[in-house]
Amino acid sequence: MTIKNFSIEYDSINSRNTFTNGDTINGRIIMEVSKDTKVQQLIFIAKGKATVCWSEHYGQYHHHVYRSTEKYYEVKHHILRESRQDGTEVVKKGRHVFPFAFTIPDRKIPSTFSTSIGKIVHKVKAELKQSMKLTKKTKSHFTFVSKADMDIPGLMEPQYGCKDKSVKVFGSGSVSMDVHTKRMGYMQGEAIQVIAEISNRSSRSVKPKFSLYEKKSFFAQGRRRVHTNEILKDKLEAIASSGKESVTKVITIPRELPTSITNCSIIKLEYRLKIYLDIKCATDPEIKFPIVVMPASEASTVKKKPPSDAIGFEAFGNPNPAPWGTTPSPQQVASRSVDPPPPYGAAAVYPSLNTYDQYKSTL
Repeated sequence: MTIKNFSIEYDSINSRNTFTNGDTINGRIIMEVSKDTKVQQLIFIAKGKATVCWSEHYGQYHHHVYRSTEKYYEVKHHILRESRQDGTEVVKKGRHVFPFAFTIPDRKIPSTFSTSIGKIVHKVKAELKQSMKLTKKTKSHFTFVSKADMDIPGLMEPQYGCKDKSVKVFGSGSVSMDVHTKRMGYMQGEAIQVIAEISNRSSRSVKPKFSLYEKKSFFAQGRRRVHTNEILKDKLEAIASSGKESVTKVITIPRELPTSITNCSIIKLEYRLKIYLDIKCATDPEIKFPIVVMPASEASTVKKKPPSDAIGFEAFGNPNPAPWGTTPSPQQVASRSVDPPPPYGAAAVYPSLNTYDQYKSTL
């Protein structure tokens, strides 16, 4: 096999191996060939997009597939392209490293997300084209965490709800609750303080309970699919008949809980805090508050500058590289053939899209 290795890798910039708006991803495309090889094109690509797909059955023999896609950015840059009359470029025998530096657009883009129905993917990839051969492709996903959207209405304002209910089955009287929280937006790992004024004027005892759950919504072709899942729950001591209490409950948002997704038109990830009174043999009165989960801190801790010989790329396929980068000449390409490998450091640690799945398995 002429091409022994064709891969793409990037450098981590923080301990969580995440990136956010405006971060620069430094990496390299690695190609190792066993002999001089003719190449038509070597292309770098960076993409961010969301996709949704599910099927619904109508009767025994009919079903319909619903699909939708939303793109956020796409960069395509030719690192190598034909320069000879026969439409090829010759890559010398050995190991070649082609550095790149890609800056993620600094605007509203949804975070990495993955389920069986829909996903939001951010990746860098490379394609190698040769005459009369299938195009070789390699890719690497990176975990993107969007900056907190502080423009959401009511994000930092107090929330209040009240509920009154008559108890008629196997009892008499009524119960009521007034519930307060400080705001709607909280960071990962932050505590939510819930204050509830509960008045039990019924003949039965009531038990205050709390539940934090997620709501995943998927949209395609005018249809919607919704999945809910409980994240955590808790309860307090029961309040006896004819009792009145003011109770306070602190609920800590799990640090690894994915941030809310509110800036994607086909995928929504939302959270709800439900406060309810458990009454035996009766419908439980409940109050629900929306909760927006924001990143605990800036995803990047270091803004790395691109290496001097890296190729810079602008979002949406700007054909002109950034001022500090240029397309390598054939002489530069030849000079990058080295053996042993150049001292670019260890290979990057690739991110996982299953962080939350791993977290949920511990609940």
